[in-house]
Amino acid sequence: MAQGRSKAPLIVAVLVGVALIVTLRLVFAGGDDGGGGNASGGTTDTARSDCTEVVVAASSEKAGLLSELAGQWNDTGPQVDGRCVYATVVSKASGGAAQALAEPTWDEAVEGPRPDIWSPASSSWAGLTRQWRTEQDLPEILPADAGSVAQTPLVIAMPRPMAEALGWPDQQIGWSDLAALAKDPAGWGAKGHPEWGPFKLGKTNPNFSTSGLNATIGAYFAATGVSSDLTSAQVADPQTKAFVGALENSVVHYGDTTLTFLSNMQTAAQQGRGLTYVSAVTVEEKSVLDFNQGNPTGNPATLGEQPTPKTPLVAVYPKEGTLLSDNPWYILDAEWVDATKSAAGAQLLTYLQSDDAQARFQAAGFRDYQGEPGEVLTQANGFLPAGPGSVLAPPSPPVLQSVLASWDELRKRARVLMVLDVSGSMGEPVDSGQTKLELAAQATSQAVDGFADNDEVGLWAFSTDRGPGGEPWIDLVGIGPAGQTRSEIQRVVAGLRPDGGTALYATTRQAQRQMLAALDTSRINAIVLLSDGRNEYPPDDNLDSLLRQLQGESADTTVRVFTIGYGEGADPEVLQAIAEASAGAYYDATDPATIDQVLTSVISNF
Repeated sequence: MAQGRSKAPLIVAVLVGVALIVTLRLVFAGGDDGGGGNASGGTTDTARSDCTEVVVAASSEKAGLLSELAGQWNDTGPQVDGRCVYATVVSKASGGAAQALAEPTWDEAVEGPRPDIWSPASSSWAGLTRQWRTEQDLPEILPADAGSVAQTPLVIAMPRPMAEALGWPDQQIGWSDLAALAKDPAGWGAKGHPEWGPFKLGKTNPNFSTSGLNATIGAYFAATGVSSDLTSAQVADPQTKAFVGALENSVVHYGDTTLTFLSNMQTAAQQGRGLTYVSAVTVEEKSVLDFNQGNPTGNPATLGEQPTPKTPLVAVYPKEGTLLSDNPWYILDAEWVDATKSAAGAQLLTYLQSDDAQARFQAAGFRDYQGEPGEVLTQANGFLPAGPGSVLAPPSPPVLQSVLASWDELRKRARVLMVLDVSGSMGEPVDSGQTKLELAAQATSQAVDGFADNDEVGLWAFSTDRGPGGEPWIDLVGIGPAGQTRSEIQRVVAGLRPDGGTALYATTRQAQRQMLAALDTSRINAIVLLSDGRNEYPPDDNLDSLLRQLQGESADTTVRVFTIGYGEGADPEVLQAIAEASAGAYYDATDPATIDQVLTSVISNF
């Protein structure tokens, strides 16, 4: 069996996952499943210096709205026993918060403000947190009962023409239909649309994202045919694995946020390729409304800034049943949460469950905390107001861990070329006293541990005049099984030295050509490109030509480029454009100290 991924390094990156993806587009902010962004409730001024602050860590797709509502509550002058209180909302990806809360201490230098209240997207994360704390013999900090601020079911979002080709809205569609389509060699040709190519699924990494977690759970339920009491034995059954494996094989790539998929779908539509990037993406119901409004982030502050898509999405409710994101409200039973904070948290929940606040949630595409839809969830807007036919109960934490372990075995394997900038500016020192290159080399060494042995990975370095023939790139470790190349990459990267300029365009161009020459369509083919500077190579300064090459002729032969802007001297606009042209994603490591988390988050795509 191939070496699996360690849970900890993957999930740790989510703690900063929102900050890493916020620059995916200049106009977008990232999130747990594609929305929100860092937020705070109201204005913290000197008048509040004598008040008690209550920190709310909220899943990112609702953080922006929750922040606005918390600000309104703050403006009412809430008090507990005569002492003023106020709430601050911090956007925190659910998987990352779950892992951080499972640790003995919360490191604010890494994870941000320590929460008094936790509102993940789904209570499934609370079950995992309890399991992880129990394994470490740590006391329980999550109450048995929690309120809820809103609901939104997991759906399979599809471009309307594709959903209609499968019978939407009159026929029920489920995971079994998608698995059959994924296995059919004719692809969409079996449904009369060969021009759409094979069925392609967009699905986030279940270690990071609530939608990815719920989609993975839902697929295992569908494979077994049960609607409750999923067992580890059923998860391990060969027929279950065959069913789930067919779905995973259709995945274009994974990742820590659905915003990557939604933004790339928007870009593909603008380029006239809206039906070839992905056929379906697993998201929360409210994200369909966000996309159709031209606001994939779901942040109220950005609504109206972008045009609505020419090809809208519709929500498919899996006929086998689906899971709810129940947006629980956990007032932590921890030593740092005193009686005043607990009472304030209860007051705020009451406010959030009020008619006016619930109407705001419904207008944003959520169902209220009792599951009732708002006026926007109409069939004309791509929804079935009645919602899912059946709701699945999350499996027990031990079974859920079995699901995650099985997924790690079945997930689509990757073929990745890591391309590292070693120009002279990478020799600049950072606060730790190390150089930027030394930090990046350490992070790269750690990141390759995240690949399974039967993933394939190789390493290039680039600056100017690096190669034996004077080319600006050098192939340091040829792409091969990670079980064989991992130690060599770790050895070689530790010995890199900075010099020369930044040959960004030429290197990216040649890396993509080499990857295409040995394309393996059974794998996720990708380049991870880290650069700290702007193109300084006159022989190739044609960005438009590079972007046309990266976009290519066919979405079925795409090599996705995941770019990292490293340090303040990087060129984020160009790196974003490279990622966008190749249907990859851009990650921001302006602060070099974050590079280890950034690279780990990038590896979550594979």
